[in-house]
Amino acid sequence: MGWVSAGDYEVALDGGKVVCRNVSGRRLKAVPPKIADDPAVVGLRQLVEWLERHERQCLATAERWMVRSLPVPLAVVTRVWPDPAWQAALRDLVVTGSDGQVAGFLRDADPERGLGLVDLDGDTVRIAPDLVRIPHPVLLEDLQELREFAVELGVEQGAQQLFREVWHRPAALDAEATEVEDYAGGSFKELRFLHGRATQLGYRVRGGHAVCPVLEDGRGVEARVWVGDYDGHMETETGPLVWSGPTGRALKLGQIGPVAWSEGMRMAAALYAGRDIEEEERAA
Repeated sequence: MGWVSAGDYEVALDGGKVVCRNVSGRRLKAVPPKIADDPAVVGLRQLVEWLERHERQCLATAERWMVRSLPVPLAVVTRVWPDPAWQAALRDLVVTGSDGQVAGFLRDADPERGLGLVDLDGDTVRIAPDLVRIPHPVLLEDLQELREFAVELGVEQGAQQLFREVWHRPAALDAEATEVEDYAGGSFKELRFLHGRATQLGYRVRGGHAVCPVLEDGRGVEARVWVGDYDGHMETETGPLVWSGPTGRALKLGQIGPVAWSEGMRMAAALYAGRDIEEEERAA
């Protein structure tokens, strides 16, 4: 982006920051306070804020496609690909072909040539499926091998996929039970700390529960962990993990799909990790 006049100076964007130079062309360490309210400076700072929001939205959307198993039309991917923020979110994600098998790591998307991928042999290939599928990592049978191959390729995914924490439903499971208590009982000195942690992690809090909605096989499932709904300064602790269907009724553990199970356990573990360790040690 070129330099824009701002009073006796010129300003521009460089690496996501507003930079300034004087009339002789020397870069200054900071934007002088006397031009802080200049329309050009204000406009560039607003642009920086918008770009940051846009990057976060692109990343969140790509992760939502993966978590909710939403197939994306090829035309959508090729349309957004020229945007650097979308490329950062989508580049190197593992995509599957029409047969459901891993096709490779996404490196390019072109309206005429389709998707450019690095396949599992390290070769560059192109496919043009009508729908682009970004599988949740818990659905990838060779996840560990893919992780190792990604390290060899120097892959750095913007959206968490290969290195996202996953939990597999244990074989020895009471299919008729409705709760998982692995991460229940995490103590917090004040309820507002637990609510704040849930929000910071990207989860909504509703009716005293941190919630994580998942769309799996066309069915909406919501994982929920009790976090409390009383005075924000009172002590609280994490409750058991449960899942509910579209009607709000609790589902049996045997009814929970692999993605909903993994994402629910991921939420419960992340909330529990912020517990008051010192309080636990004193109680012990």
